[in-house]
Amino acid sequence: MRPRHLPDPPARGLRILMVTPSFHPESGGVETHVREVSRRLVEAGHCVTVATTDTLGRLPAREYVDGVEVRRVRAWPSNRDWRLAPGISRAVSGNADIVHVQSYHTFVAPLAMAAALRLRRPYVVTFHGGGHSDRMRNAARPLQLRALRPLIARAARLVAVAEFEIAHYGRALNLPHSRFVLIPNGAELPAPRRNGTRPQGTLIASVGRLERYKGHHRVLRALPHIIERHPDARLWIAGAGPYEAELRRMTAELGLEDRVTIRAIPPEDRGGMADALTSASLVALMSDWETHPVAALEAIGLERPLLVADNSGLRELAGRGLAAAIPTDASPRELAGAAIDAIARGGPRRPSDFPTWDGCATGLEDLYLSVVGRA
Repeated sequence: MRPRHLPDPPARGLRILMVTPSFHPESGGVETHVREVSRRLVEAGHCVTVATTDTLGRLPAREYVDGVEVRRVRAWPSNRDWRLAPGISRAVSGNADIVHVQSYHTFVAPLAMAAALRLRRPYVVTFHGGGHSDRMRNAARPLQLRALRPLIARAARLVAVAEFEIAHYGRALNLPHSRFVLIPNGAELPAPRRNGTRPQGTLIASVGRLERYKGHHRVLRALPHIIERHPDARLWIAGAGPYEAELRRMTAELGLEDRVTIRAIPPEDRGGMADALTSASLVALMSDWETHPVAALEAIGLERPLLVADNSGLRELAGRGLAAAIPTDASPRELAGAAIDAIARGGPRRPSDFPTWDGCATGLEDLYLSVVGRA
């Protein structure tokens, strides 16, 4: 696969190349971000191509999704998220007006940045620096950033999706705040189809991909203590991933098989997700690390009570009064107490400045135009 050029955009439009480790139909925060903003940029009159990877070789090498051209190259290994994909270098086009590197934590980012630099194409980087279940990978992140600094420092701008990232990555990379621009994620779900009615019972939704660092096990261990106060309490673990077997083992060990459901909603079923979250008495995200989590934002948009771990971008949401926060290492009984209090308080009103995907796409469009000199 040797795509060297992007199609011509409409008059006054840009040729935008987004490079991301994975894309639809894979699910996750980065995948959602890229899909939502890319299709809006196409609607705004730009030509958008997504260069991404496929670890199993089962997806089309080229297709169109929501008017966005998607080009996939093989990546290895299939059982890790390293995404070593030599074809990414060839997928970076010589006639792109701008290259947007989405996330830094795989081999995709340095290959894309080096190719853009070689072709003298301006590029911007969004970090999307989530957590990881592998402690060694987490421990290596500072070293990884230092190794990537020569390439990251050559980016035209660095995009933060949460305020804390500017200080965090500014220190880690020894770069001034002026190199960063803040463009938050959006979060929009359709109106619930149940017309606001909620089923009986206390449903707690623990949201996120089934990885250990997402903290589902913390909510699961707190459930028996929540049941003491809410005898009808149930837990919905909303996601899919490699930690499912361990979560099911823990559920059986705690004797909670009749109280716990583990079920993912397909990413394209936005109505189903809206219905499910609206049914929740509490949404929980007890992750080790999140930047600007889309799942949490969607719960806020539906005005559901939200309980988060007191760290990273989750702390930022709590600081704005949009969530309750509790230390990541809180005991199961302490977490249960915080959950019970959050249910009693109810959810906050959706703020007037709530971030939207339209706003995110417009912010990126303004950034691209300023970088290529067409502002």
